[in-house]
Amino acid sequence: MDGGLHRPNGEVSGTESKFKRICCTSEREYTGRAIGIPNVNTLDALLESFLDFSDSSAVAFDLSLGRILESKFCDFEKDDVIQRANRLGSTLIEVSRRSKVKQASKHNANIWVLPAELTVKVFSMLDTKSVCHAAAACSFFRNCAGDPVCYSNIDFISIGPNVNNLTVSTMIERAGKSLRSIKLGVHHRLGRSLSSGSSQDDERSTQLKELSVSCLAPLNGINGHAPGALLRRLHLHNIQRMDNAALDAALSACPSLLDLEIIRLFVHLDPTFQSVSKSCHLVERLHFESGKTGRDDFLTLATCVDLVENCPNMSSLALIRFNLPDRKVCVLVKGFHRLTYLDLSGCCLFTGKFLNNLGGISIGSLLEFINLRDCLLLKEREVSRFLDAILSGCFKHLKLLDISNQQGLAIGTYWRHRSCTPCVDSLAEIMESRPNLCVSANFPAVENIVDPMIISSDMDASYDSDSSGSSFYSEDSSTSSDGIDGLEFDLNENPDVHYWEISHEIDY
Repeated sequence: MDGGLHRPNGEVSGTESKFKRICCTSEREYTGRAIGIPNVNTLDALLESFLDFSDSSAVAFDLSLGRILESKFCDFEKDDVIQRANRLGSTLIEVSRRSKVKQASKHNANIWVLPAELTVKVFSMLDTKSVCHAAAACSFFRNCAGDPVCYSNIDFISIGPNVNNLTVSTMIERAGKSLRSIKLGVHHRLGRSLSSGSSQDDERSTQLKELSVSCLAPLNGINGHAPGALLRRLHLHNIQRMDNAALDAALSACPSLLDLEIIRLFVHLDPTFQSVSKSCHLVERLHFESGKTGRDDFLTLATCVDLVENCPNMSSLALIRFNLPDRKVCVLVKGFHRLTYLDLSGCCLFTGKFLNNLGGISIGSLLEFINLRDCLLLKEREVSRFLDAILSGCFKHLKLLDISNQQGLAIGTYWRHRSCTPCVDSLAEIMESRPNLCVSANFPAVENIVDPMIISSDMDASYDSDSSGSSFYSEDSSTSSDGIDGLEFDLNENPDVHYWEISHEIDY
């Protein structure tokens, strides 16, 4: 059909060319066109000549690109030019960005006054989050931050983003045998607000659930390589999924542990003490805070005795918000002869009888800090005896004593009778004779004290759960020290104490 339109030599007439649409190169032919890659010298010269126009205005480039597009005959070719221009521009931007990072890295390495060894030492003093940020600054810092010493003290408590098991495992593997400290979870103040049902800090509340029972499994290591072998400090805060089995496995891998802090975990006191007594014989600080006020974990005297015998280096003991009767506290406090710090704030059931004879030569003489704040059954009589012992010259190393109580101190033989102005004379004498001793004794006004009936229900429930209908004179009560020399605790010392008040202290 087109044979009459063409001349023998293949030329097309002017009239025909006016209406004839010029055929574009097919897409297959165009994309399959071999594009030669210039050699290095040619590419360098081409790029350098191209960069000479970097000061030209955007209008000049716009006009130049427009002319190139007008020289193309079909839309496909024009679109391809635009796409290649975009790819070239993106490539130049990415290359310039990487070159800038490399140049900055070389610059940091040149101007950084410390050698790599000292830089690693500095990084080892930073928290985990700061080390990760420093590693992202340049290749020199990244190489320095890769040293295991930089991860010897892992601290995830102060980090905002969520931390999962994989992150913890990675950090523990990086530290290896250099691992000395681990802090996991959420800070206890934030944990309290979260456990109370607060809707704020949802991002941090998720962190409580990201860490599962296996978050500390890497401490045991593989093939004989145990990163927890030289671990000195382990702090666990508000990890909801942690249980006693996982905690026992973690502690079994930490024979060199010196500092153990457990705050608001769903673990019980008695099995935790057993794990510490079995695996952590060198522990010097034990801080255990219950997630529920007055929580009773059925701590037995046998476990207390084992802890005292197997952990003789204990110098700091904090058991906060537990149901601890006097006899069990007596075994712990009088058994640790190196004890300097004692915190029993918020504990229930003990009346303060364990304070008797604490200021002896070998028992309690090193105590520097005693916190008995808000202990519901703490009696004014026992506190008064303790203050008299201080006035007589005992507890010479004591620096801080806290006997404050929102409900006042118990008086008489009935714990619901409270005193809001206890031991006034003794406190005044101590302030004069011991000016270096700080005594906190804040009590409510009489009109502000809470009705004891409001708080009696929980206490009565605690008595019912702890007592098993036992009689006062039992086989267990006849043994005062349970195998520990020098621990004497006479339950019949005060005959005016009612049977119901101390029957719950007998274990079977």
